[in-house]
Amino acid sequence: MPKGSAKSINRAVTAALSVGAAGAAAVMSARALRAGPGTPAGDFGAALNAAEIGVEFAQPAADILSELIRFRTVYSPLRDRIELDQFTGFIEALERLYPGVHTALSREFVNGHGLLFKWSGVRADAGARPTVLMAHYDVVPVDVRDIWTHPGFSGHQEDGYVWGRGALDDKGALVVIMGAIEALLEEGFTPGHDVYLSFGNNEETAGDSAEAAVALLASRGVEPWLVLDEGGAVALEAFPGLKVPAAVIGVAEKGILDLELLVRGAGGHASTPPRMGATARLAQAIVALEENPFPASMPDPIAEMMRRIGAHSGFALRLVTENLWAFKALLTQVFGVVGDETRALTRTSVAVTMLEGSKASNVLASTARANANIRIAVGESVESVVARVRSIIDDPEVELRVVSGHDPSPISSFTNEQFGLLSRAVAASYPDAVVTPYIQTGATDSRHFTSISPAVYRFSPLLMDAADRGTLHAVNERVRVSSLGAGVVFYRELLQGLG
Repeated sequence: MPKGSAKSINRAVTAALSVGAAGAAAVMSARALRAGPGTPAGDFGAALNAAEIGVEFAQPAADILSELIRFRTVYSPLRDRIELDQFTGFIEALERLYPGVHTALSREFVNGHGLLFKWSGVRADAGARPTVLMAHYDVVPVDVRDIWTHPGFSGHQEDGYVWGRGALDDKGALVVIMGAIEALLEEGFTPGHDVYLSFGNNEETAGDSAEAAVALLASRGVEPWLVLDEGGAVALEAFPGLKVPAAVIGVAEKGILDLELLVRGAGGHASTPPRMGATARLAQAIVALEENPFPASMPDPIAEMMRRIGAHSGFALRLVTENLWAFKALLTQVFGVVGDETRALTRTSVAVTMLEGSKASNVLASTARANANIRIAVGESVESVVARVRSIIDDPEVELRVVSGHDPSPISSFTNEQFGLLSRAVAASYPDAVVTPYIQTGATDSRHFTSISPAVYRFSPLLMDAADRGTLHAVNERVRVSSLGAGVVFYRELLQGLG
């Protein structure tokens, strides 16, 4: 879920209404605003009570998560910097904590410490509609300079939360998946179709364990009917006028491109600089990219998100979302100027993240480099983005080199049987939540699975308010104990609904 999006979307809608696509609409909006908001779909109290569903699973899941957080599973591309004992210890703890899973399901290692489980279905055609449930157990580092309320790898429990790195990203999701299966096994349940669990050990860095898992499944002819990974969440305080949670399910994710900009110069002494040296030419290129953003558009999943949120909001927002034929173009442009989060939803973004010039203060750079981290919007590609960057810079002296990158993922349907199953699982665990598709701005391991499955989704059934979401990859990462119980209920419903 994009952080801090509520305020930005609120400004976008307000701006769209203020300028208006038509005079009549503007008048109706003004009257609606004077009259006050419409009846909401619910309130925060109801939403929080809904999260208490699965209370019998909540504390056991929290206790297990606390233990698993204590393993410092920080992956590094440099093997000598990896604490391998933390990864092996984590895997051994899973065996001890989930004995039923390790008895009933087969397990194999992928790419070293990646895990791939198979729960064989009982139907004669069990392999015809396999499902893959994903999570990762590696985490980003805890900066020793940061001051946490509770130590980052403590797994401390207090005030209804489990604290620590990985609580939300992504050990919490792994725990509720395993907890649901362990409970179902105790009840004697076996799925009709095959279920795979793919748990990555390096999602935050390389991501090649998920890639290896895909290659392995493909070699065996496995074509998943459904793939579910992390991504969206059950979000509170995410949209203006919406007093109930929004269960945002990622149906696609933006592509990523690291593009190097390189300018060569003569170098020399800084006392006699040329009029347009390497650093000046590079700076000119960077300014051109900043001043000429990529064009905005509103993909179908974002338009559908606005419709569904609007249907449960006050009249002013509902007016816009029920008449997107009139407001869509305007709203798209407004999204592009009112906030970073909404802008990222509607266009390719460019962020220059690294600069390199001379090694000394009195020496002219013979080469100047910059790295542009580009998040590619759905509908564009690495090739088209490089071409547009070249056109924007419009300087043959600036060389472009693709360091790494991949295209946006395909859009998975939000009107199919799979999305309907996910929606029913949300209804069982968070009855008041509005289920909506959205496009994820970050990358997940699930992108690798789009080569073998047409139905790849990104969603963690964990309740988060704005403060909770702000702890992702940051200080004081934490997850609500109550939402762990609801998360177990979500996966129980999902697994029982697979047929």
